[in-house]
Amino acid sequence: MLTRDEVLNMVKRHLMDNVEDLDEEAIDPSKSMKELGANSLDVVEVVSCTMRDLKVKVPRAELAQLTTMNGLVDLLHQYACQKQAAQA
Repeated sequence: MLTRDEVLNMVKRHLMDNVEDLDEEAIDPSKSMKELGANSLDVVEVVSCTMRDLKVKVPRAELAQLTTMNGLVDLLHQYACQKQAAQA
């Protein structure tokens, strides 16, 4: 079963790939990606890449309500766990 920390690490990796000069130590999951220097295209890319890695699809309406990285990680983890449970 996929852990929440694994999902967080995926999000962090994609965030660092898309935002220049971002140090992993500086990433505070209680902040929004915009507060960490990501523009709207960066955010879309991070979310899209992470969903692709997890092989899940989250409705835009649910994503639009998120304000922090923790919220995103929790939502992606929930969808990934549901998918794994459905395949079991």
